Amino acid sequence: MMGRVIVVGSLNIDTVLRVARHPRPGETVHALGAESVPGGKGGNQAAAAADAGAETVFIGAVGDDGARYLRHLQACGVDVSGVQRCTDIGTGAASVVVDDRGENSIIVVEGANGRVRAAQLDALDLREGDVVSLQFELPDAVNAEVAARASRRGATVLINPSPWRESRTDVLALADVVIVNEIEAEQLGDVVSADVLCITAGGAGARWGDLSAAAPRIEPVDTTGAGDRFAGTLAAMLARGSTRQEALEHAVAAASEACLRHGAQQWRSV
Repeated sequence: MMGRVIVVGSLNIDTVLRVARHPRPGETVHALGAESVPGGKGGNQAAAAADAGAETVFIGAVGDDGARYLRHLQACGVDVSGVQRCTDIGTGAASVVVDDRGENSIIVVEGANGRVRAAQLDALDLREGDVVSLQFELPDAVNAEVAARASRRGATVLINPSPWRESRTDVLALADVVIVNEIEAEQLGDVVSADVLCITAGGAGARWGDLSAAAPRIEPVDTTGAGDRFAGTLAAMLARGSTRQEALEHAVAAASEACLRHGAQQWRSV
């Protein structure tokens, strides 16, 4: 029986600004365009997992302004019944600046993401075959408790420790898969074993232990969300029973395709 992908993570409403080049400190530049899109590493990964064909459940939190995001995730095929609705704080937010080369810089406001609790998992019967996906946009204690619960129930614990913070390395001891880029891999050092470490390398593809997958040659439009598309797809393929090699190849292909369009996601509902 195939497992589920259960993403415990962040939801942000992103404001994406496109510029010819990133401003230097103290400099003002004119944006070439702006739009509001659904984002947050958790939401991005959940949408990617559902797109890859996995039964996907999202655990998180939104504010009063988050109803559209929940409709969007439902339109993607994601179960949002476990999302907490907060009335006294806004949904998480991010400002994303993307230049002509597709390179981005991101500033995040935590918002309702800080209200997520591991107890929101209580309604789920976690089991072997499920893949529980975590990122570092939630409070440390929440990630630690979720990972411990998932590990005790025999679920696969997949952690994308981004944005990187060294103080959170203890939770990685509970991970079955740790997805990082090359810079984050250097920051990790020997905190996790090579067997669980999956390293993304942009146009060079990705490697996982002694496995590797090459990326197709593309001209990227926007790299925002490519890593999340990789993580969500990898989680989905594992939940569907694929081998590590198959999962790695599908994840690289999905991440490459994500670089050919603007933004991590686009609205699928009104």
